[in-house]
Parts: sequence; structure tokens; C-alpha cells
Amino acid sequence: MNKKTLSDIVISRAIIESFSDKLIEYLETDVAIVGGGPAGLVAGYHLAKAGIKVSLFERKLSIGGGMWGGGMMFNEIVVQEKGRKILREFGVPAKKYREHYYTADSVQAVSTLCSRATLAGLKIFNLIEVEDLMIKNNAVRGLVVNWSAVSMANLHVDPISVESRFVVDASGHPCEVAHLLEKKAKIKLVTETGGVMGEKSMWAEAGEGSMETNTREIFPNVYVAGMAANAVFGSPRMGPIFGGMLISGERVAQLIKKRLK
Repeated sequence: MNKKTLSDIVISRAIIESFSDKLIEYLETDVAIVGGGPAGLVAGYHLAKAGIKVSLFERKLSIGGGMWGGGMMFNEIVVQEKGRKILREFGVPAKKYREHYYTADSVQAVSTLCSRATLAGLKIFNLIEVEDLMIKNNAVRGLVVNWSAVSMANLHVDPISVESRFVVDASGHPCEVAHLLEKKAKIKLVTETGGVMGEKSMWAEAGEGSMETNTREIFPNVYVAGMAANAVFGSPRMGPIFGGMLISGERVAQLIKKRLK
């Protein structure tokens, strides 16, 4: 009786060939999201659910941004009513703390957002960062990406390009795509100053209230969402309340879906 054996080389080939096929398929995409926090995941979910080809690039190993740690490593998050409705759509339970305040387990929230988004069709590429943009005819046409380990090790390794019709900067506090537009391409954004205005100090109510309005196009084909939107437009940060992030992700997906119709 012949015993089936596992081949180390077959395992390696399976990983390399499967990943290569996935990456090659998504070198051309409708929407490229930069940043795998809650805003990026919610945006990716709604876009993929609508049948839109969408990919997400996250420089870190983990997906979920700052939501994992809740507030100061107490792994609970707070959302308001509109945020609770979005969590409920994903199947994440939220417990009422008092009027207008709901709490949810941050680990359960992040893992569920990630699972539902990828099952809807979002393709996530972690450990990859954006180091430049493809700009043609005064509009962004895609991303220039590299392994995040390359920059961490200070290696000189050339990147590759990803073509996309739209780019979403959901990179959080650093607003990396917006900074690339401003600093490297010397492009003026649609802000009061023409550049990244920078986030203001903590004020949860103002930060949450302004995020949906700040979620918009800042340069042809480039949208900002989540904390990146507040950082670009100079609004306050809001700490471990995440309803605005979820709402922003849903909002940017709606805006792009209208453009793609």
C-alpha cells in the first residue's frame, strides 16, 4: 500500500504560483485601496459586493489598523447609532452602554470585517506599501508598490506598478497617498491650503461629525476615507470611537460606485 507523502517543494510551489496568479490578476483593477483599517475594509466590502474589482494594499502584516487595540489596549471599541447599524450588517454584535453609545469587541469586529470583505471578493495584499503614484494627464492612474520590508531594510529595489481607475487613501493618520501627491508630485489638493492640513487634537464629537463630509475626492481619481480624510482636511482625531471610520468606508464606496456606473 503506497503512502501519500507531503512534498516540501510542492508546498512552496503552491504558495508561489497561487500568490503570483492573484497578484498578476490584480495588477489591473477598478479600485485600489491603500490601508487595511476599518474604513478600507468597509469600502472594499461594499465595492466588491457590487461586483467591482477591488484590491487593498496594507504595509503591515496585520489587517485592521488601530481597531485591534481598542482604547489603550482595552480591546473594546465604541460606536454611535449609525456605526452600530454598519456593524450589525456585518454580523458584529454591539452592546448598548448608554444612550447613543454602543460597545463591541474589537477583535471580533476586525476579524469579521476582514472575513466578510474578502468573502465578498476584496483581494488583500499585506506587507506591501505604496511608494509612488502613476500620474498621467493630470489624474492618478494607479499605484507604484513595493514590499514594505524593502524600505524597512533601506534596500534599493525597484517597485512594480498597479493600474487602477480609482485610488482610495485609507492609510489612517499618515494619509500616505495625499502626502505623495503633495510632496512628490507637487500637486495641489482640494483643501483650504492646497495641501495636507494635518489632524487636530482629540475631539471625538467634532472628529466624528466631520469625517463623512471629509470623505471625498481630493485629486482626479483619488479619494480619502477614514482618519486619512480628517488628517487631510485638518479635522480633529477621535480616538477609540470607530463609527465615523465605518461610515466613511461606506460613503467612499457609494461615491465610487456612482462614478463607475
